Amino acid sequence: MALHHAKPNEIVDLAPLGPALTDATTTAITKTDQFEAIRLIVPAGTIIPQHKVDGAITLHCLEGHVELGLDNSSIELTANDWVYLEGGAPHSVKGVKDSSLLLTILFNA
Repeated sequence: MALHHAKPNEIVDLAPLGPALTDATTTAITKTDQFEAIRLIVPAGTIIPQHKVDGAITLHCLEGHVELGLDNSSIELTANDWVYLEGGAPHSVKGVKDSSLLLTILFNA
């Protein structure tokens, strides 16, 4: 079965999942030639190992608490925090609490 992606002008609800967060999974929202948007679910204690993507990214913490590991530092993101990383920036993500984030990847043209 094909994965549903939001179409232009389609409204997507990004409200906090609350109690449903514990059973949620990461889902793609939409993908074009220019960008991809993903609702990233990071359960408490989960570590996404250090990696990098070619394009710039933004992370908007919708709920929860994550630690974003960077080359020589880390950033704590909690509900409503937003951060931008340049393309190619190595980073890791650790769930401090069950978390939901809006991840946007900007593709290089």
